[in-house]
Amino acid sequence: MKTAQAWRLGMKDMQILPPPRHRSHLKKPTWIIILVSLVSLFLVCAYVYPPQNSTACYVFSSHGCKALQNWLPPAPSRDLTDDEIASRVIIRDILDTPRAIPKTPKIAFMFLIPGALPFEKLWDIFFQGHEGKFSVYVHASKEKPVHFSRYFFNREIRSEKVVWGKISMVDAERRLLANALKDPDNQHFVLLSDSCIPLRDFDYVYNYLMYTNVSFVDSFEDPGPHGSGRYSDRMLPEVEKKDFRKGAQWFTMKRQHAIIIVADSLYYTKFRIYCKPGMDGRNCYSDEHYLPTFFHILDPIGIANWSVTHVDWSEGKWHPKSYRSQDVTYELMRNITSIVDSVHVTSDLRREIQIRPCLWNGNQRPCYLFARKFLPETLDNLIAIFSNYTSI
Repeated sequence: MKTAQAWRLGMKDMQILPPPRHRSHLKKPTWIIILVSLVSLFLVCAYVYPPQNSTACYVFSSHGCKALQNWLPPAPSRDLTDDEIASRVIIRDILDTPRAIPKTPKIAFMFLIPGALPFEKLWDIFFQGHEGKFSVYVHASKEKPVHFSRYFFNREIRSEKVVWGKISMVDAERRLLANALKDPDNQHFVLLSDSCIPLRDFDYVYNYLMYTNVSFVDSFEDPGPHGSGRYSDRMLPEVEKKDFRKGAQWFTMKRQHAIIIVADSLYYTKFRIYCKPGMDGRNCYSDEHYLPTFFHILDPIGIANWSVTHVDWSEGKWHPKSYRSQDVTYELMRNITSIVDSVHVTSDLRREIQIRPCLWNGNQRPCYLFARKFLPETLDNLIAIFSNYTSI
């Protein structure tokens, strides 16, 4: 008893020290919380207020705006109409169906002209020796041309009157495509005017177009009066202003794209009714907006967003520069064929210059295979230097 009591008294006199303090490993470092919060805020802002120029896009990704758009979650969208759903199902099925490649695929060269074809001799030289790799279709809207080249004999299709700036221009394009699609060997389709000339030899053009993974349809966003300023909200709900695009009408396209253009009724009708001169006090030209907008909505990654047909707008007029005989030199042709960047200029007060590299299957290549507008008087000079400038 005494021993137990003494032990208890001794314990009262002892100072019991708390266990040594150790740094907690569970406490979250403040700097990590701040860093994560800032990054989250940064990404939320990028989603709500996406970059409006290509330079800003490279802050987020070395691959630019498309990579950013693919990475971020899709923005909430409206419910599609029954017609839109039906149209998109059919179009997606056509685009996803594997192509049956013929033994010798051909390029369809489609000439949209009023009457005479002043550069028929030049095209005859271009086609010589490549029979079986191309076909020719001519839509002459005013008078039947007189041909001398065997490649153009009996190649006219049923044609209708074409008025510049009106839907009849798009109708003629679709008519050419429909006739060219009747030949299953035609796998790529090129739209050309009477003032177009080839910039390269046939083999170069054939390989450039036949082995590409896109259609060369020009399309860019122009917020100015000659771009989105032509939009009519009567196109809603199928065509929204944010999707309205502009581009040159001179395209080349793959067979699947040609099929969906000919088959389209929904979007074509919107442009036929609501994109025309004098619509709501605006001058809307369907040949400059229908295809660029159509592909931007339905297959934006399937087009190059630039045209392989060169034209010079440097004079700042309503129409591009016309080349006269004294302009046609080896130096001019070399300058055109050496261009490797596509340039668009907006029509608003900022006059923003949009420059993009011309990418062929991911690799930068010269942009142009054809050029316009060359006057008939340039024919002899072009023939004289054709073999030189097409081999640059």
